[in-house]
Amino acid sequence: MGTALLVSLWAGICAIDDMGTQMIRRPLLIATVVGVIMGDLQNGLLIGATLEVMWMGIGNVGAYSAPDIVSGTAIGTALGIASGGTAAAVALAVPTSLLAQQLLILYRSGIVYLNPIAQKIAESGDFKKVFRINYIPICIAFLIRAVPTFLAVFLGADIIDSIVKALPETIMSGLQIAGSIIPAVGIGLLMIMMIKKAELWVFLVAGFALAVYLELSVLPITLIALPIALIYDIAVNANEKASVVQSSGQGNAFDDDEEDYDL
Repeated sequence: MGTALLVSLWAGICAIDDMGTQMIRRPLLIATVVGVIMGDLQNGLLIGATLEVMWMGIGNVGAYSAPDIVSGTAIGTALGIASGGTAAAVALAVPTSLLAQQLLILYRSGIVYLNPIAQKIAESGDFKKVFRINYIPICIAFLIRAVPTFLAVFLGADIIDSIVKALPETIMSGLQIAGSIIPAVGIGLLMIMMIKKAELWVFLVAGFALAVYLELSVLPITLIALPIALIYDIAVNANEKASVVQSSGQGNAFDDDEEDYDL
């Protein structure tokens, strides 16, 4: 019970980060701390890194509410460590995040009704009461993550363990393969959003070649990429400056022609 309580408290604290920008709600940090609480830091780091890559490009856009990565990571990591590692954690984290997403939708739809109340109080000039209203969504955000996490971790570890042991080996192998593929899909989606210019894909191909064919690790590839990126940035800036100078030169020539014509 103590472990479930600590994990749920950590999930609730991470949920409060939805109101700020400390980024403690990211899967890598959530899973690492859960791993420390569960006494298995290594698996916590592995699960956190896998879920971080998988959910790296997920975010709320407009009225769209993304899957709840806080609940998914906390519950998936805790039960995954208790039941069999990364494959089980990913298999549990994804459906958990989708179920918790429904709570997030209800929560975000409900707190909208606090806006007119806060507006009326603000019109009266009592700003201390306006600040106090902020504690309402913070407390709700804490509870909708902490309570489900506590129930899932406290009641679900033994059940999940028995279910995982009852699953055929082919299903667990499939989940492990899916856990390896999903991060690649996450990185691919992130690359599509980040790489806007066609010529930048050359750098991605170069990094892939260095990793696959030369079997270089991340650090050597980074050291090779840094000077290349610097040279590319200098070349792009020089080209932009040359274009600006050329444009201003043409403008000055046009002004001189007008002056000659006036004379």
